[in-house]
Amino acid sequence: MANRVSGDGNARRWLVGMAIALLVTIVVAIGLGPVSVAPEEVVQIVGHHLIGQPAEQTWSRSNDAIIWEVRTPRVLLGAIVGATLAICGMALQAIVRNPLAEPYILGVSAGASTGAAAAILFGVGAVLGGMSTSMVAFLGAAGAMFLVMLIAQANGVVTPGRLLVAGVAVGYLLSSITSLLILFADSAQSAQAVVFWLLGSLTQAEWSTIPIVGIVLAGALGLMTLWRRRLDLLALGDESARSLGVDPGRTRTVLVIAVALCVGASVAVSGGIGFVGLAIPHMARRFVGVSHALGLPAAAMLGAGMLVWADVVARLILQPREMPIGIVTGLIGAPVLVLLVRRLQSIEG
Repeated sequence: MANRVSGDGNARRWLVGMAIALLVTIVVAIGLGPVSVAPEEVVQIVGHHLIGQPAEQTWSRSNDAIIWEVRTPRVLLGAIVGATLAICGMALQAIVRNPLAEPYILGVSAGASTGAAAAILFGVGAVLGGMSTSMVAFLGAAGAMFLVMLIAQANGVVTPGRLLVAGVAVGYLLSSITSLLILFADSAQSAQAVVFWLLGSLTQAEWSTIPIVGIVLAGALGLMTLWRRRLDLLALGDESARSLGVDPGRTRTVLVIAVALCVGASVAVSGGIGFVGLAIPHMARRFVGVSHALGLPAAAMLGAGMLVWADVVARLILQPREMPIGIVTGLIGAPVLVLLVRRLQSIEG
């Protein structure tokens, strides 16, 4: 009992440290760019716009516009998307009982990509205005989710094996359709825009998108926190879940739909960003243990911080050009995946 209390205490200290580190990360990242702004000035500008303090503006109008209108929504969007992908990855690894599972394995990302490609290349959804690409991408993600669930269900029950197979099959199908759409693009510029979007980018971040994805993240984290015990039981196996009064089929279906909607919303505003949902859950477990009660908030904060720093690298490393953020997360995530595979091999051996 004493060891468990001590372990929980250490885990909670890690959570506090992660929260402080994330706050510092957000402030520093907002100040970094072609025009650097000191953290103290960043805090003043954001405080002025949020709470009216300080009331007197002592900074330049150009810095005000850069910080508040451009960088702050971008950094916040990156943090929200990173947190969403991380908690979805942790939940999905429990749902399918596979440590190598990640959100995009459901095929939802491929559906969003197909929708975005159609919107960019052929003007599908132009009537929706400036958010047409994101809206059509989300509709594509929802359609992919419906198709995956339709294939994965048998007698109203979704099993981990059928879910994985259905997700992979639908993902490959929709990826092929996206490639076909790019092949028939009417210009190289349009095709390049699709490819850049597929690799992930936060360049379209606006204040109007923050509440939408923020609500999605809050809803997902709320549901998964409420069902944290069920996630623990699903990770142990269906028999363990049934023996303790949890219906694994119904629980898995609800959680898969929640994960799919979250991934769809994230991909719709940021494009395809891989490895966050795969690598971050394993890092979180090393800090706070396997319990989802502590693992979910840890994954959310680590995922947020990772994506914010990945975006900083993406927009600074090739100035004045910008690298797609998915390339940066891939370069970070691939070594983590290799280490994970080697660790699993040592355990199995």
